[in-house]
Amino acid sequence: MADWIQRIRDIPDFPKPGIVFKDIMPMLADPLANAAAIDALAAPWRVTAIDAVMAIEARGFLLGAPLARELGTGLVAVRKPGKLPGRVIEQRYALEYGEDALQVQADALPPGARVLLVDDVLATGGTLAAARGLADALQADVVGAAVLIELDFLGGRARWSGDAPLRAAWVP
Repeated sequence: MADWIQRIRDIPDFPKPGIVFKDIMPMLADPLANAAAIDALAAPWRVTAIDAVMAIEARGFLLGAPLARELGTGLVAVRKPGKLPGRVIEQRYALEYGEDALQVQADALPPGARVLLVDDVLATGGTLAAARGLADALQADVVGAAVLIELDFLGGRARWSGDAPLRAAWVP
């Protein structure tokens, strides 16, 4: 087990009873663990031509910004409604414990830009599918998705469509 994985802790019954939350904050607070985690996320994508990392709010930002720097790309923020200025595109989706929406600025990318979607955890797959919908609406070429943790028992990978690879740095 990689040292960075040991810095992730389980928080039972958060944000509601029955959910075991994967807290990445201790991993982010440790500079060596943080660097190792970003390296693990970047490894499968180092030889892929990517124009931008599309990082999903909120913990995806904490991974997406250093990943974009590591891969030498730009960063596009995928945010909750009302957080981005200008014209936005919105995608609604179901969470494992409710419903929400994501937005991206309508002019964030030129058509055909090669993007990597990034988030912290793949659970039921709704958030990642919504981000993919936004990338498609921008006419971006989704080269793949990177998540730090995949909770495979929740089946979120089944919602990932197309041929682009979905890579998880850790599947507990």
